[in-house]
Amino acid sequence: MLRSSGLVALFSFFALSACGPGESVEASATFVGRNTCSTCHEAEAKLHAGSHHDLAMDVADESTVLGNFDDVSFEHLGESFEFRRDGEAYVVDTADATGEAVTFQITHVFGVYPLQQYLIEFPDGRLQALAAAWDSRAEEAGGQRWFHVYQDEPIPPGDALHWTGPAQNWNFMCADCHSTSLERNYDPRTDTFATSYTEMDVSCEACHGPGSHHAEWARGERKDNGKKGLTHLLRDLSEGKWEMDPETGNARRTHPRVDRVQEETCARCHSRRGVIHEAPAMGQPLLDDFRLSLLEEGLYHPDGQILDEVYVYGSFLQSKMYAEGVGCTDCHEPHTSELLYPGNQLCARCHTPEKYDSFEHHHHPADGPGAACVDCHMPERTYMVVDPRRDHSIRVPRPDLSVELGTPNACNGCHDDQDARWAADLVAEWFPEGRTGTPHWGQVFHAAREGRPEAMGGLVSLAVDPEQPSIVRATAISELGRRVDASGLQLIQKVVEDPDPLVRSAALGALEGQQPVQRMPVAFPHVEDPVRLVRLEAARALAEMPKAQLLGGGLEILDDALGEYEASLRVNADRADAQHGLGLFYSGRERPAAAEAAYRRGIELDPNYVPNHANLAELLRERGEEERSRRVLEAGIDATGDPALVHALGLALVRAGENEAALTQLERAADLAPAVARYAYVHAVALRESADPAGAIPVLQNALSRHPRDTEILHALITFLRDDGDVAGALHFAEQLALLRPGDPNVDALVEELRSAGGR
Repeated sequence: MLRSSGLVALFSFFALSACGPGESVEASATFVGRNTCSTCHEAEAKLHAGSHHDLAMDVADESTVLGNFDDVSFEHLGESFEFRRDGEAYVVDTADATGEAVTFQITHVFGVYPLQQYLIEFPDGRLQALAAAWDSRAEEAGGQRWFHVYQDEPIPPGDALHWTGPAQNWNFMCADCHSTSLERNYDPRTDTFATSYTEMDVSCEACHGPGSHHAEWARGERKDNGKKGLTHLLRDLSEGKWEMDPETGNARRTHPRVDRVQEETCARCHSRRGVIHEAPAMGQPLLDDFRLSLLEEGLYHPDGQILDEVYVYGSFLQSKMYAEGVGCTDCHEPHTSELLYPGNQLCARCHTPEKYDSFEHHHHPADGPGAACVDCHMPERTYMVVDPRRDHSIRVPRPDLSVELGTPNACNGCHDDQDARWAADLVAEWFPEGRTGTPHWGQVFHAAREGRPEAMGGLVSLAVDPEQPSIVRATAISELGRRVDASGLQLIQKVVEDPDPLVRSAALGALEGQQPVQRMPVAFPHVEDPVRLVRLEAARALAEMPKAQLLGGGLEILDDALGEYEASLRVNADRADAQHGLGLFYSGRERPAAAEAAYRRGIELDPNYVPNHANLAELLRERGEEERSRRVLEAGIDATGDPALVHALGLALVRAGENEAALTQLERAADLAPAVARYAYVHAVALRESADPAGAIPVLQNALSRHPRDTEILHALITFLRDDGDVAGALHFAEQLALLRPGDPNVDALVEELRSAGGR
């Protein structure tokens, strides 16, 4: 542990180096509205008028509603909607949260193209987005119809995705990116909202920040703060220009960018992220107010291509364009959000058409499919049934990776009658000096998620490689965090000092598997990091730190950091996941009553959110309240049917000595979730100790066919077969284990023991 004098030195350093939250922002500036802005910026106001930002949200009336409300009925997998007019009002007859048919008034329209959604306001201040949306595309394009945003899923009342549920709540899910200067104003005591905004849609100050000081500067009433009274400037301060390099056919900047304020301003909405601060301050670093999602499994494909609805920024961070200094307004007109030029003309600004807009490069007929730059380098994926969005990682097509990893590629996106091998061979033929076969970080992530032993070295290499995009490095560190051992602590200590805050925050998150005493010297210096997300991750890592471990000013500093972390969770107090975070925090601080209250509040807010049931049951179990713990699990199973809760109930029954009932639940959990190897393993172990011990082996063999790299299953098979006298069978699986754990002396000794025993 650090001595107190060392801690004081660390405190002094960070007190000098950290700029406090909001120091660079004109805190007293207020919002003045677009009418004030347009008095001087008439051209920009005209461009903005009618844009998707301008039409992001509006009151429902004759001028804004696009959908057909002329007594039209629409049904979707048992869910029905009847749209009609009631005088001037637009109404829908559909099921409420209890399944009862009710008439609701549409109060607001949401979005405009290619779909328009409709909001219904409830007495508690919640606005909910109806699941039936209007396809606003032209009729010949398949539009001018009602459709359900979950096209292939039945969404009954009570489901988290039902239009009355938390996943469709405008106040949390949508409002801050569709309005200007939003204040959610959630009151946890009454579970109500009084959400407000200065302008209903995305107006000037949503991007430029509050403009009162700028307006005063323009009138000569305020001195220039270096930014004409604005909180921040969106133009590139380096004044760099793009100049074409005739040798490469690519443009290069005359000066490197000195900041990414513009991109981080756009990213506040055009990214998959979570809010971590009650009052986001315009112009501050993105990670001061938001937690950016990494290239997580389920959100992105292993190679970083878009999978779930992740928007743009996480993809753009991966791109070579971003690394070279390309910004949003190099391609988009900011006030209309449209492209600056149509088609390949846009790309030709930086890539000579003689080299790139040619058959020799794209190998497709001119002006046809495949000849457009974006067809190959920014393929589309469709969300919300009708909304195609382009992948902004702007990558070279790699069908060879599709062969290896099962990822999509632009070639087969069009040529869906061919397979990836056909595409890979063709690309290799066209570009013999191209990237086919070149190592890609997606191979490392794929190997890690399959549990391959070689993944560890690859993840370490990615984590420390400064040439890799920050989001790739942070993702590698996050993946390592699930596997890190004592030696991995040295890696965390190295990357936690990285200049990029996304990397630092991931490194601190990777401490989760370490003991609190090991976390302290790594995390404590960062509780006063200049970037809020890093501070929060440092505080989270230290939440279980006993106060006796700190002396003097260290205790006060840690208390401040933990207070900021708790406040970041309370920002989203209306969400079940935030209550879960609070429960974990209070448990770590040895406040079990507060933890129990948080978990129970989370269950009230969303009974479908499983972790609150699981953690509440575990909290009660740790307090010796086994019966109450079981009741929580049983209620959670009734609400969700989730296999994790079924598995936990099985373990609770084992502890209670109710072995037959326990086996039933453990088998049920394994059947419900065959993708979870642990459930099959525990079921097999329970069988081994039951009246049917031989039944454990086929259960494990079946599980191994689904999880061939699971070392826990292999260990159990080896042990059970050896104990049954099947030495040859045990050796067979021990040799498989040795391939997964090369150089492990314990595994090597086991193989040798079995061979000596006559296995072969």
